[in-house]
Amino acid sequence: MTDTSTGGNPVAPAGNRTAADVVTPDLVARLTRGVAGSGRTANHTPLTGKKLADLPEATPQDVAAAYEKARKAQKAWAATSPRQRAAVLLRFHDLVMARQAEVLDLLQLETGKVRLHAHEEVQLVAVTARHYGTKAPAYLRPKRHTGAIPVLTKVTELRQPKGVIGFIVPWNYPLALSAGDALPAFAAGNAVVMKPDTETALTVLWAREQLIEAGLPEDVWQVVIGEGPVVGPAVVDHADYVSFTGSSRTGRDVAIRAASRLVGASLELGGKNAMLVLKDADLDKAAECAVRACFSSAGQLCESIERLYVDETVAGAFLDKFAARTRALKLGTALAYGAGMGSLAGDRQLETVTRHVDDAVAKGAKVLAGGRPRPDIGPFFYEPTILDGVEAPMAVCDEETFGPVVSVYRFATEDEAVDRANDTPYGLNAAVWTKDTRRGARIAARLHSGTVNVNEGYASAYGSIQSPLGGMGESGLGRRNGSEGILKYTEAQTVATQRLLPLAPSLGMNDEQYAAFMSRSLRAMKAFRLR
Repeated sequence: MTDTSTGGNPVAPAGNRTAADVVTPDLVARLTRGVAGSGRTANHTPLTGKKLADLPEATPQDVAAAYEKARKAQKAWAATSPRQRAAVLLRFHDLVMARQAEVLDLLQLETGKVRLHAHEEVQLVAVTARHYGTKAPAYLRPKRHTGAIPVLTKVTELRQPKGVIGFIVPWNYPLALSAGDALPAFAAGNAVVMKPDTETALTVLWAREQLIEAGLPEDVWQVVIGEGPVVGPAVVDHADYVSFTGSSRTGRDVAIRAASRLVGASLELGGKNAMLVLKDADLDKAAECAVRACFSSAGQLCESIERLYVDETVAGAFLDKFAARTRALKLGTALAYGAGMGSLAGDRQLETVTRHVDDAVAKGAKVLAGGRPRPDIGPFFYEPTILDGVEAPMAVCDEETFGPVVSVYRFATEDEAVDRANDTPYGLNAAVWTKDTRRGARIAARLHSGTVNVNEGYASAYGSIQSPLGGMGESGLGRRNGSEGILKYTEAQTVATQRLLPLAPSLGMNDEQYAAFMSRSLRAMKAFRLR
């Protein structure tokens, strides 16, 4: 149906199930059992704005106690073999797949996203669990290296867990960015103290419950719930390593705080991601992809496309297709499949989206689709929006919106497109659409972006767990996924054993004779291409 009182995007049928059917007192009691917190707080669903559950609220003292528990548990956990730890991840994979309906309901209620977009998180966590459940032992296996003097020096590289990892997890992808990021930390032998966003804490606690059932010792994963300015600093101050996903502004503060203790950090921060549509692109496929890339999870994905650069010779045809698909996107609140886009997360996101769109329109931009809130559906719904004619100093031109808004720009040459796409302090994700995939790969290599998708918006790179994922510039530090995604949670330790002869004058050689011997040896090693 279409809301005839307002026009605009159609509305998917409302479902029969409500939040009360999912978030029962028994569920809340089960998930919060053993969670540290001497105070009380609550979370809410953006679908209606109503309270979902009362939750324990932690203080800095509660965080310190959680770290104490985690440190005691970590020693025994690290003493288990990598294969034993990996087996826990594989059992967790099976539990998530078998019980996905439970977490899909929680994800929809806590984030406001539609079920298909919630399922992206299930997919990502399953792939991550499978990858590290099979590959972690190999990533962590002791590695032999050539020593200072071959044969005489035996060198082994070991990987030791860092200890207790502090996680600060955002609200937008609470399953993927909690369990998904913590799985390699657990596989490496670490414990975790995690602060989720209060509004999406139930999803995180559900994941913790499944992992404990899969065999993770309960105290190895501590969850502390509370306001970021209160609990966040304590999480950073006690950690042996910090993993943070959130805004660039807060990420800087986290990095400074961690660096003051000489503690490492991995940061996935903001983005102003660009998609390039070249003149030889399949316009129907590109338009269909642009809808996914710009409006999945209502644009509240770090990798979402917010800038769309289209070759001027095909811009009119592409925009007709893109705008028609965007206007047809069904908005909805049902805890079921069928809707195309859900709600924003709350007041702050709605305010930012409204401010960016209204400011652009007031300064001359044209709305090709959307451009207005939809309180008839829910308190934080906003239509998927396409803006044309965006230019500085419009706020949407350079600021991250993190909502269902994309700005369209035209370009004349490939060089112009690349230069404009790179004209941002961010560098998280990008996309290129062309039938010539070699050309697409060549352009991708010129883009200042941690991931680039050719003929896809974000999912190809985002779901390729064996390859690193992260940002350049103000989009962050470090990488998740692949070998980097697990080795960052470890300390490299080199064990060198010297045999037969010391690295010093011996066998009656004086200093000068030893130096001459070493010089001959070094030349010989180069001649034999020893590394």
